[in-house]
Amino acid sequence: MDHRHFKIYKPYRYLSQFVNNQAKRKNKKLLSELGNFPEGIMAIGRLDEKSEGLLLLTTDGSISEQIRGKHIEKEYYVNVNGTITDAAIALLISGVDISLEGKPYHTLPSKVVRIAEPTHLGPPPRRRDDSHGPTSWISVTLTEGKYRQVRKMTAVVGHATERLIRVRIGDILLDDMESGEVREVMLS
Repeated sequence: MDHRHFKIYKPYRYLSQFVNNQAKRKNKKLLSELGNFPEGIMAIGRLDEKSEGLLLLTTDGSISEQIRGKHIEKEYYVNVNGTITDAAIALLISGVDISLEGKPYHTLPSKVVRIAEPTHLGPPPRRRDDSHGPTSWISVTLTEGKYRQVRKMTAVVGHATERLIRVRIGDILLDDMESGEVREVMLS
């Protein structure tokens, strides 16, 4: 069987799944609305409903396992509340304590740097009122991907996440894609 692979710019408010099995969340937007995908397609990892950006899809489970592994970097552009301090960035770099499934978890060290607002990624899905104060943009690069990890990490250091966009998985970039766009790619 020839496997097929895609990269998509997952829009804000879409679930990272193709079928909705939840009775209480009937009206949610699904990845299947973004294209005509082959049978057996699956998302490699996930982005939560309020996150956007690069999501890889494949029909090959072994590729999925490789990419989700801890040796593949995932980079996110993160807009946080307030003016982020050097001390907060240092904590994020060294790892912080978050909660996973009700248990404490110390995140692995990550790369974190301040960045300019990435205007090439389009306008935010929600407009923020300027009266709420300043925000900052950072790039966070992880080699793990726990449930809502980046959001939990920024909250622990006192800066709630306003917008989260995954821009890179390993060597695969979001590039100039627009929200909802799908491109077939080669993965090996």
